[in-house]
Amino acid sequence: MKIAIFLAKGYSCFQKNTIFVAYINNVRDMDTKDLNRIKVVLAEKKRTNKWLAEQLGKDPATVSKWCTNSAQPNLENLMDIARCLEVNVNELLRM
Repeated sequence: MKIAIFLAKGYSCFQKNTIFVAYINNVRDMDTKDLNRIKVVLAEKKRTNKWLAEQLGKDPATVSKWCTNSAQPNLENLMDIARCLEVNVNELLRM
């Protein structure tokens, strides 16, 4: 995100509007936080990304992106993942 890069470099022109700066900082922080726990739950269940991809009929690269939090599954896929792993959807989400 270009604006986050500007803030990281210390451009002070954005600091005048604290609400805008706070919003951008939150967006930047969201980019670095894991939003889901799919990888953790897979490990707890002793299952692999490949196994999950086969169960869901998804490309293993897609499941890998979900597990690394570089992409997020939609709600329908999240519910399917919970069903396959026999957990509540809440256990897959970082709160």
